Amino acid sequence: MINSAVAKYICGVIVAMTMAAFTCTAQELKCRVEVNTDKVSDNATVFETLQEAITEYMNTTKFTNATFSPTEKIDCTLFLTVNEYTDDIVKGDLQIQSTRPVYNSAYTTTMLNLKDTRIEFEYRPYEPLVFSENTMIDNLTAILNYYAYLIIAVDFDSFAPMGGDPYFDRLETIVQLAQSSGETGWKAFEDNRNRWAVLSTFTDPSTSGIRNLLYTYHRKGLDEMVVSPDKSRATITEALETLRTIYQADPMTVGLTMWRDAKLDELVNIYSQGSQSERNDVYNLLMLLYPTEGSRLDKIKNPPTDR
Repeated sequence: MINSAVAKYICGVIVAMTMAAFTCTAQELKCRVEVNTDKVSDNATVFETLQEAITEYMNTTKFTNATFSPTEKIDCTLFLTVNEYTDDIVKGDLQIQSTRPVYNSAYTTTMLNLKDTRIEFEYRPYEPLVFSENTMIDNLTAILNYYAYLIIAVDFDSFAPMGGDPYFDRLETIVQLAQSSGETGWKAFEDNRNRWAVLSTFTDPSTSGIRNLLYTYHRKGLDEMVVSPDKSRATITEALETLRTIYQADPMTVGLTMWRDAKLDELVNIYSQGSQSERNDVYNLLMLLYPTEGSRLDKIKNPPTDR
C-alpha cells in the first residue's frame, strides 16, 4: 500500500496541476458483474439496468479509508443468475469470486469462490443504489456491501495477521442490521451456508483460525514460492493443519467448503513437485476433510507423469 502521507502529497500535486476533482484514495474493487437471465427471458431492459447499476455501485463506492492505487484494486466477479422476477422482486443465486496477485510472479490465486443461493431483493429500473455505512437502505445494497467487505476483509487478512479486522467488524454490523429486517439469507442458524454462517466461520473462536491460515498460506507460502519453493511448500503444509483443527471443532462449517472451492486445484499444483512423504501427508489430511474429492486429491498423492 502507498504511504498515506506520500499519497496525500501526490494527490495535492495532481489537483493543483489539473484542477480536477480526482482522489488518490481510489476505490478498492475492480469488479466485473454479469447478470444471467436465461430463466426469465422477458424484461431484458430491467436486467441490463440492474447489471449497470451493480457494476457502478461496486466500482465507485468507497468502502474503506484505506489507500489503494489503481493497480492495487482487488479483482473480483459477481455473477447473478436470476431464477424468478415478479412484481419487482428478483430471486436467484449469486456467485462471488475474488483473486489476489502472488508476489514475484504473474500468478493470481483465488481468494473467494462461493455461491449464495438465497438472493432476493426488490429492484426497480433506474432507481439509484445508495451506499450507507450504518443503516440498511434495502436488501440489494446490503448484499452488495456484505460481499464487498468480505472480499476486502479476506484480502487484507492475506497480507497481515488479522489485517481484515475493521472490515469483519463492518460485516457484523451489516448482518445485525439485516437480521432485524427479516430478509432471507441473514438469519442465525437459518442454514449453515448463508451470510450469517459465512461471517461466523471467520469470527467464531472455534473456526476463526482460518484467518491465520489465510495469512500464512498466502504471505509466508505463496508469496515466497518463487524464492524458496521447498521452504514455502513446507510452510503451507504446516499451515494446512489448521483445517484439521477447524474440522474437529465444526465439521459442517462453511469455511471448509469455501477453502475447498477456492484452493483444492491450486493445492494439486503446489504439491506436484513435493516429496512423496509431503504429498502423502497433505493427501491424508484433505481426504479426511473432503472424502468425496478422491479423484482430484489422487493427483496430489500421485501427480501426472507428464509434469
